[in-house]
Amino acid sequence: MDPRVRTWAPVGQAVALLLGPYTEVVLHDPDTDRILAIWNPMTSRGPGDQSFLGELDKPDPAARDVFGPYEKLLAAGRRLSSVSAVLRGPDGGPSAVLCVNLDRSPLEQASALLSAFGAPTTPLPEPLFEQDWNERVQHVIGAYVRECGRPVERLTRADRLAVLARLDEAGVFAVRRATPVVTGAL
Repeated sequence: MDPRVRTWAPVGQAVALLLGPYTEVVLHDPDTDRILAIWNPMTSRGPGDQSFLGELDKPDPAARDVFGPYEKLLAAGRRLSSVSAVLRGPDGGPSAVLCVNLDRSPLEQASALLSAFGAPTTPLPEPLFEQDWNERVQHVIGAYVRECGRPVERLTRADRLAVLARLDEAGVFAVRRATPVVTGAL
């Protein structure tokens, strides 16, 4: 057994067990451009197969050793997030390259399901809420927060003035006792 495989096998196995069955871990030989070991393979490749890493020159020992996460695509169309780490030997040169490939398909499916589950499907029924000024306050402030991309507690003075102008346009301040509700929401 290659000593690099013996050294790095516990790491490859641990990552594959933790993130499996959605993660493939591959140990590459940068000198021969071949796969040394693979845990939880997602394709038919195996030890001894071509790595297709490209040429890995003798990088400067101070150079970056971790790359990613970057996107890869499997033939079946599944998207992967990948990270590669250059593992250096005692001489400072690249001894092996460890790649971790995470199949994002289950995460994307879960995200789509959760987004669809809580998403409103019809507009707010005006006849039910036209007198609900508290709902209008929440709607105006929430819309502004989504537009500017900052939470309420990080709104600037200019942001707060813009929100107040929108609330005034929506007629909120014409309602008695609306000011304390607006103050509490902001």
